[in-house]
Amino acid sequence: MLTDAPVTTMLPVKDLARARRFYEGKLGLKPAGLKPDGKFTYDCAGATLALFPKEGGTKADHTAVSFRVQDIAASITALKQAGVVFEDYDFPGLKTVEHVCVLGAEKAAWFLDTEGNILCLHEDLA
Repeated sequence: MLTDAPVTTMLPVKDLARARRFYEGKLGLKPAGLKPDGKFTYDCAGATLALFPKEGGTKADHTAVSFRVQDIAASITALKQAGVVFEDYDFPGLKTVEHVCVLGAEKAAWFLDTEGNILCLHEDLA
């Protein structure tokens, strides 16, 4: 029923200006604009990413958004040059090497935005 419905991912942010500097300056997203309800949006390859002001910010301890990339190593290098800091994990069943973890049919790497949202890059292996 919703197969053809466009998707919008909603991310809470404490400081919209600070978040915009991160998403535009470090991730290179192009602004789509401010909505009348206070959300700020970005178009991302047919999907929409919306930042919305929320006093408490996020409380999520899981990945909120994952960007599929063609070359995860090159993407990590480019984002690190822009100032993005990647997380490293060493848990049973999840260990990163040079910021990357192989999970079944994909490689993944995680980083936080300025508001505490967990973001991910993933590269399909198949």
